[in-house]
Amino acid sequence: MENDKDIKKEVDVESVSLNDAEKPEKSGTPDNTNETATENETDKLVADLQTQVADMTDKYMRVAAELENTRRRSVRDAESAARTVGMGIAKKFLPVMDALDAALKQTPEDEGIKSLAMALNSAFAQIGIVKIESLGQPLNPQFHSAISTAPADDEHAPNTIFAEMQSGYMYGDTVLRPAMVVVCK
Repeated sequence: MENDKDIKKEVDVESVSLNDAEKPEKSGTPDNTNETATENETDKLVADLQTQVADMTDKYMRVAAELENTRRRSVRDAESAARTVGMGIAKKFLPVMDALDAALKQTPEDEGIKSLAMALNSAFAQIGIVKIESLGQPLNPQFHSAISTAPADDEHAPNTIFAEMQSGYMYGDTVLRPAMVVVCK
């Protein structure tokens, strides 16, 4: 009897083996465990590389955009600096133009003064300096500086410019000097 019990125990132990639990069942196909693991590693590697490519592309696009912005900013700054220098030089020539205007008012028939004034006006126009038209215009504080008032009459409506004491000039869309004017009240 004792032997019978031992045999049963042996049979039970053999039927449930630790080796059988660790080994997959063989179904007549090659072992796919290593291939599946390799495919998973490859898929993970591909996903990691795609993420790196996307990150590098994003960084490249950001750097390219920043470079373009820097280029535009430097062009705008250079234009602004050139404009500022041009305005400074133009302001220095305004007294010369004022002197020529005064000389023309004193001697309107002098051909030398006329040709010099025309040449300076032409040079001003070529570089973008324009005289502000004032006479008969309504007062605009952006372009005119009222230094005196005069009573309104039939020819001049109230708040219009009656006389110009000093011409005003613009450089592009910037006022170099407002015109000094007398306004009808």
